[in-house]
Amino acid sequence: MSDYKLHYFPESGNSYKLALMLTLCGQSFEPVWTDFGSGITFTDEWRRNVNAMGEIPVLVEDGVVLTQTAPILLRLAQRYGRFGGSSEGERLEILRWLFWDNQKLSGFMAAYRYRRAFVENSNPHVLAFLKSRVDDFLRILEARLAASAFVAGDQPTIVDLSMVGYLSYPPNESGYRLEETQPAVHAWLQRVAALPGWAAPYDLLPGKRLRCFV
Repeated sequence: MSDYKLHYFPESGNSYKLALMLTLCGQSFEPVWTDFGSGITFTDEWRRNVNAMGEIPVLVEDGVVLTQTAPILLRLAQRYGRFGGSSEGERLEILRWLFWDNQKLSGFMAAYRYRRAFVENSNPHVLAFLKSRVDDFLRILEARLAASAFVAGDQPTIVDLSMVGYLSYPPNESGYRLEETQPAVHAWLQRVAALPGWAAPYDLLPGKRLRCFV
């Protein structure tokens, strides 16, 4: 069994993606809480010693430092033979939607939720722009899940675990009540939450939380 350490902060949806994947694959990990709110990831020391890209999460696997959530999910899927797709076509769909999620849905939802919930007096014009982009991406995802049980096909894959990352936090943080606005997305979240071993973000990621302003 590999030895894992996960550098994270509890509000990080990208950290949750890795914690959830490891948990669903039956792997334990040592949680390494990071004081993100203090700006530690911007310091030269942290970037020199933890992640030169200045980002959370960081997964240390048997002493090897891994960064960027998407390739780590692909690596774990291959290693444990889970959530990696069962055909060449499905694996292509995983890559297609995984890149879309990182650039679009997760990327903009992370920025919007952080500024809405964890930044005091955030610029309303910036929030409106970010929300307009998230709204559009959720419409795309809603249409996809109205026609498919999971994003890449009939079975859950790492792209589902990636996309649920920022959609699994309490709705007061994002302001979205998906059961009312995106029923197909809401139903899909329930299917993912029914996977054996699933746990909510703040259950998997303990530690001091950021101050929430909503």
